[in-house]
Amino acid sequence: MISRILISASAAIILFFGSMHLAYTFFTDQLTPVDGQLETAMKHVAAHISSETTMWKTGVGFNVSHSMGLILFGLIYGYLTLCRWDVLQKSIFLAGLGLVVLVSYVVLARVFWFSDPLIGASVATLLYVAGFVCAFARP
Repeated sequence: MISRILISASAAIILFFGSMHLAYTFFTDQLTPVDGQLETAMKHVAAHISSETTMWKTGVGFNVSHSMGLILFGLIYGYLTLCRWDVLQKSIFLAGLGLVVLVSYVVLARVFWFSDPLIGASVATLLYVAGFVCAFARP
């Protein structure tokens, strides 16, 4: 039972961060540049890949898709832990995939982001690992 609590807590942390990130993207100025002129420029400058969008729109799209990925991870692993524990516990692929995703978020947070996501991703990863250690330590 403790293993399920630990892994579902990990999933809940990631779900929380994804939901907050989505809310910050649409409802706050937390993810906008401090320099208003930069924001204005981003809203008018196209990316090299296509003139059909602006740097601002791509940034918003990247933030939304990032949020969706976090939310999806949290929902899927939360569901598997709470409703389909037998599937998650027996699948080395799903267990390993979850670990790879979480470790990837830790690395991304360390290299590209800031302390809050690094702490959140690190705690979620530690809870996830502890959950599987508990799950596999029992006969």
